[in-house]
Amino acid sequence: MTTTAPAAGSVRRLAGTLHRRPRLQLSLLLSAPLAWLALSYLGSLTVLFLSAFWTTDSFTSNVVKIWNTDNFTALFTTGVYRQVALRSIGVALVVTALCVLIAFPIAFYTARIANPKRRPLLVVAILTPLWASYLVKAYAWRLILAQGGLLDWALKPLGLEGPGYGLTATVLVLTYLWLPYMILPIHAGLEQLPDSLLDASADLGARTGRTFRSVVLPMILPSIAAGSVFTFSLSLGDYIAVQIVGGKTQLIGNLIYSNITLDLPLAAALGTVPVVIIVLYLLAVRRTGALSSL
Repeated sequence: MTTTAPAAGSVRRLAGTLHRRPRLQLSLLLSAPLAWLALSYLGSLTVLFLSAFWTTDSFTSNVVKIWNTDNFTALFTTGVYRQVALRSIGVALVVTALCVLIAFPIAFYTARIANPKRRPLLVVAILTPLWASYLVKAYAWRLILAQGGLLDWALKPLGLEGPGYGLTATVLVLTYLWLPYMILPIHAGLEQLPDSLLDASADLGARTGRTFRSVVLPMILPSIAAGSVFTFSLSLGDYIAVQIVGGKTQLIGNLIYSNITLDLPLAAALGTVPVVIIVLYLLAVRRTGALSSL
């Protein structure tokens, strides 16, 4: 009886302290997942960055923990690495732009035109491709883009032929894979667009194009930027689709994958390139307020 009373009093005082200090309560709730994030994610990135300063024995291919900057020097002085990095950034930007162009009319229909009772079903239909395996979808596109495949068969009456395997095929497949990640944020942004703004624009005599530029686009720009975070980062780091439909195309992910077993420190140095690019991209997108829309 005497021992439980002080314990109960301590519990009440602790509960009162947490009740008066909601920030402390939130910090304690988030401490465990944040600690796990720091150890598993940030810790692995730190190890990755540190291992990039090591070297590899040319005879045994074993990692030698001798600190140097040879790997980063090779990144900036070797032309092929610069070309692959720029090509990877270009592919990610093109995929993001195509996703925006395709996603906007789809999202506009699902959010503003479709029957409200059918909108949940349309959203489920948009999410359905995400339920299929990545490899199944990529190899399905390999069959479609193959020489004499479905795309060649469809274009043959028009005197045309498909792009085959290569950079164009890689862009097409990545656009298909990541398109839902762009549709959903734009759909959410358009769904929250007040009808009163559109009515006011029409009452003031604005045409469709002017309404889109002055009312709709500024309102959904954060949603577009939020979707681009997914499409850009996923396209920049992808290497599987390139191996399946890319032919001889090389992106930064392929170089990292091919050097993991041969030269781990060089692969780590290559791995820092997309990390730095994505961090810079996030800092640029943050200025649009998109991160608050994620």
